[in-house]
Amino acid sequence: MGKLLRLAVQSKRQKLINRLIKSGVYKKNNKHLYEWTLSDLEKEYKHIETNDR
Repeated sequence: MGKLLRLAVQSKRQKLINRLIKSGVYKKNNKHLYEWTLSDLEKEYKHIETNDR
């Protein structure tokens, strides 16, 4: 079960990273997206999504 959860988290992180890159976000505060936590990626994506509307 642990491996399945890890794969799901990795998949979600990658999807969010891809969406953020398409939105023009590559890094913030000198941290590249791949260094961010899943929570940080979700917050940034929600922020961008609400501000683009």
